Amino acid sequence: MSGIDVDLAVNGLITGLFYALMAIGLSLIFGILKIVNFAHGEFYMVGAYAYTLIALALGVPVWVALPLAFVVGALLGWLTERTLMRPLYAGYTSWGLMRDEYAVIVTFGLSLFLINFVDKVIGPYAYRGPPLVETSRIALGPVLISGHRLLAAGIAIAVIAITAALIKWSFWGQQIRAVSQNRLGASLAGIDTAKASVIVFMLSGGLAAFAGALLSPVINASPDVGVFPAIKSYIIVVLGGMGSVPGAIIASLLLGVIESFGAVYISYQYRDAFGLILLMMFLLFRPQGLFGEKGREV
Repeated sequence: MSGIDVDLAVNGLITGLFYALMAIGLSLIFGILKIVNFAHGEFYMVGAYAYTLIALALGVPVWVALPLAFVVGALLGWLTERTLMRPLYAGYTSWGLMRDEYAVIVTFGLSLFLINFVDKVIGPYAYRGPPLVETSRIALGPVLISGHRLLAAGIAIAVIAITAALIKWSFWGQQIRAVSQNRLGASLAGIDTAKASVIVFMLSGGLAAFAGALLSPVINASPDVGVFPAIKSYIIVVLGGMGSVPGAIIASLLLGVIESFGAVYISYQYRDAFGLILLMMFLLFRPQGLFGEKGREV
């Protein structure tokens, strides 16, 4: 493998780590409620703005602004679950809509509301977040990586590892996995399914906001900055297997590497199309994704 290939692989894996922060939360929401949150990209956008404005406008150190961005995303997730998602638990809403219709309308409406709210209150102009470190480039053998991206990648690895460990071994993580497997059975076993849903939405919102904060020095915060990260998250969740956290992580890294190599060896203009092509191939030949299960006909 040549030096440029190593560079592309490393940068692709780093990009995949940021994708994973977004996709894990979306995968968890699908696992718990069996819906797709169409406002997921706006959690990313809120995190990017929260980090940037807290650090620049309030003069808070970046090491404090970064976890605060996670907190802001988690609080938004809590508010969304408590005010908009609770009708899903009954199966039907008070307006006579089926749960899937309700989820699409409500989350898509929340997405439009957040984009327009930020546009009117903060403005349409992009804001660049402060980098975690001022070092321009760091040489790791044949690979040159900006100091911010390298440090942000290390933080992303730590956060993903902590999240995976909490889901697998913590008390609430075990309950979340039980609810994702069988919500009715979990409730009959005495598990508070509503609280599990709240935790998942808070974790999902926090992780997406954290990804936006980490990338705000690279991709400036703007009202529509979450559109492409959200699309990639939807692609990753399908590639990894709907509701599978390990699948989401592996699919994120795979997509990051494919985009990195494809941008150089095929065309940078089609970088964002590679994921869609990969998605179509999976839907044709392996629709259940990497770690998903085949559905059974009744």
